[in-house]
Amino acid sequence: MKSKFTHRLLPLLFAMAPALVVAGDNPDNLEESRRIAQAFMQRLGGTLKQQLATAGPGGAIGVCKQVAPALAADYSRNGFLVSRVSLKTRNKTLGTPDAWERSMLEQFDRQQAQGSAPTEVNELTEDADGRWFRYLKAIPTQPMCLQCHGQPYDMAADVKTMLAREYPDDQATGYRAGDIRGAISIKRKLADAGE
Repeated sequence: MKSKFTHRLLPLLFAMAPALVVAGDNPDNLEESRRIAQAFMQRLGGTLKQQLATAGPGGAIGVCKQVAPALAADYSRNGFLVSRVSLKTRNKTLGTPDAWERSMLEQFDRQQAQGSAPTEVNELTEDADGRWFRYLKAIPTQPMCLQCHGQPYDMAADVKTMLAREYPDDQATGYRAGDIRGAISIKRKLADAGE
C-alpha cells in the first residue's frame, strides 16, 4: 500500500515542481529591485546632503517628509511598489512595515547583533492578494543621519522642536552610526502562471 501511494504521489510532485521553480524565480526581479534601491538611495542621499549643507537639519527633515515619498512614488512603476519601512517609524502612515517586512527587519537586527552587516533579502511570498516577489535593502544609519535620528540629547533644540511638531508620534531616534535605520522595500506581484 505504501508503494502505491508513493508511486501516485511522485508523478504529481514532479508535475508541480517546474511551476514551483518558474513561479517567481526570475532574476530580473532581483536585479531591477537592486537597481531601484540603489538609485533611490543615491537620489535621496544626494538631496539630503545638499539640504544639510544649505539649510541645515531642518531642511533635511523636509526632504525626508516630502522628497522621500515622492521618490518612492516615482520609482513605483512597471509593477514594482517601492516604500521605506522601519521598526522605529517617524511617519506611521508611510513607514510601518507589514508582517514580512517586520520579520526581515528583525532578522537584520539579529544579524547586526551577531556582528554581520545585513544588506538585503529577497523572497517569494503569498497572501490573500496573490503571489509576490519581495525585496528589502537595509538602510544603515550614516553619520549625517544622526542629526535627526541620533540620541535626542545630542540633537539641536530646533531639530527637536521641528520633529515634535511634524511627527508627534516619532520613534525614529536613538540610532548610532551603522545601525540599521530601516529598509527600502520593493514588491512586485507575480503573474498566476509565474514570472
